[in-house]
Amino acid sequence: MSADQSIGVIFGAGILAGMMGSLTGLGGGALIVPLLTIGFGLDIRVAIGASIVSIIATSSGAAAAYVRDHLTNIRIGMLLELGTTLGGLSGAYLTTYLPSGALYVLFGVVLLVSAAPTARRIGEELPHGVLNDRWAGVLRLAGSYPDRVIGEEVAYQVRGVPAGFSMMYFAGVFSGLLGIGAGALKVLAMDTLMRLPMKVSTATSNFMIGVTAAASAGVYFWRGDVVPAVAAPVALGVLIGASGGAQLLVRFPNVTVRLIFIPVLVGVGVEMLLRGLGVA
Repeated sequence: MSADQSIGVIFGAGILAGMMGSLTGLGGGALIVPLLTIGFGLDIRVAIGASIVSIIATSSGAAAAYVRDHLTNIRIGMLLELGTTLGGLSGAYLTTYLPSGALYVLFGVVLLVSAAPTARRIGEELPHGVLNDRWAGVLRLAGSYPDRVIGEEVAYQVRGVPAGFSMMYFAGVFSGLLGIGAGALKVLAMDTLMRLPMKVSTATSNFMIGVTAAASAGVYFWRGDVVPAVAAPVALGVLIGASGGAQLLVRFPNVTVRLIFIPVLVGVGVEMLLRGLGVA
């Protein structure tokens, strides 16, 4: 394959990764890292550097649209981003010292185990019986969003704020270590622990992943792991795909978003587990 063809394939894969990342809140890195390492034989740190840039592009392409459509809970995003930013900085510096194989296995196991409670609520359009906990009340985290599918303004409340905040730190660590955005853990924390509607979890995750990635991107730039010839087509493709995914999300019911999220979650979990075991 020629250099031009390789760039074209990477660009096309970036579009697909950006669309899936935008729809599920995972970020495009979950697909970009294995593509660049397995498909093109690039060093894992160069792939992570390109992935970090693509995650910022995903957030830029989708977050603005979700804020405009009032799907994003900015208060929750800013609060939880404190945890993910600290984790992202920790993870970026730990890459030199920790074995990546063990981290891939741990991340894969966490995703696969976390898929079970999400699957149990696969047919749930909106969470029921959720009441604000003390922190949600003090910080005024409850909100509402206009749902185009049911044609109503959907109000929701928030629980499990301390548990969600704690999980965000570990999501940030994985983001900095593996360059995947760790959007899966962010969506799971908001959907499972804090019981936000799935659309709100996805939109708020997209809002957050760019900040997390930006916090650790400087470390990768400083080490020379961001190669422009790789990162540029990835970022451009992801930006285009993320913008398209944002337009689709507002037209999908929460059930459909969860039906897309769970298979992608399981697929990423299996891929990470096998990669850590040296099988992928």
